Amino acid sequence: MSGAIIDIEGLTRTFALSKKEGRWRRRRELLTAVDDMSFRVEPGAAVGYIGANGAGKSTTIKMITGILVPTAGRLRTCGLDPVRQRRELASRIGVVFGQRSQLWWDLPLRESFSILAAIHRLTPAAASRRTDELVGQLEMAGTLDTPVRQLSLGQRMRAEVAAALLHSPELVILDEPTIGLDVLSKQRLREFLRYERTQRGTTLLLTTHDMGDIERLCDRVLVVDHGRLVYDGSLTGLGATVGAQRVLIVDLAEPTADLADLPGAKLIDSEGAGMRQRLAFDTEITTAAQLLTAVSARAEVRDLSIEEPDIEDVVRRLYEAAASGSLAP
Repeated sequence: MSGAIIDIEGLTRTFALSKKEGRWRRRRELLTAVDDMSFRVEPGAAVGYIGANGAGKSTTIKMITGILVPTAGRLRTCGLDPVRQRRELASRIGVVFGQRSQLWWDLPLRESFSILAAIHRLTPAAASRRTDELVGQLEMAGTLDTPVRQLSLGQRMRAEVAAALLHSPELVILDEPTIGLDVLSKQRLREFLRYERTQRGTTLLLTTHDMGDIERLCDRVLVVDHGRLVYDGSLTGLGATVGAQRVLIVDLAEPTADLADLPGAKLIDSEGAGMRQRLAFDTEITTAAQLLTAVSARAEVRDLSIEEPDIEDVVRRLYEAAASGSLAP
């Protein structure tokens, strides 16, 4: 048995579509949603799985959880065949869908947790202990007796996460877990997920359009485009793949000539007679510390900040590079 939590090799899923052709005829056409995909996720990892709508993310998740049968390839989740051993797998994974609920709409939240504990065959003592732990960490004590339909979106999403983690699964799959949440609710949820991963070694697989989730929760990113994996690596490496650069913004003590000739940097713009300058730099050529040293040799620095590459822009550029064939395999 593989030691990986998710082990995928050559995974493919096709769908047969029937399209109307003329008045009476229909034509059968195959759509490849996931195309020869391979990757592994080790225990305790936090992986962002991102891509445009229709890229194949949801189809992959449905195969990982045993909802869909692969057309070809090999797949193991928690060492199990997700289709043949789906019932056993359900006790070892948790899933959160931002647009769907696993809670009972008209029942108080407390009752939903009790039903889920019974489904997962937790003993009364274990269920009570785990529920109390999750309620405390996610600040849900005031909502336990409230029907789910009366919860705010932020309260309901915290409850959904608690429900998915009630049985302490090895793998948690989160599909848009912070969609529609305010800044404070997002922060609370992210902090809890980091805590759960640190304390219990829970493996996270996260799909989202909120790049803040990826930046704050994940140490690895998988980018999928038209069913194919086009990038597997770190966030920093993702930016470097398409030449995205960090920007050093320096506020200088007095008017200064444009710093256009510093090694490894490119002047983006200059304001206030050169008292504020923005310098783009490639981390593979120089570091922020080295660039700051070079700036300080020319002028006194009063303040500084660093702009990170916009992740959404990086992903867009990655797609464009893949489409043009200029992306290295």
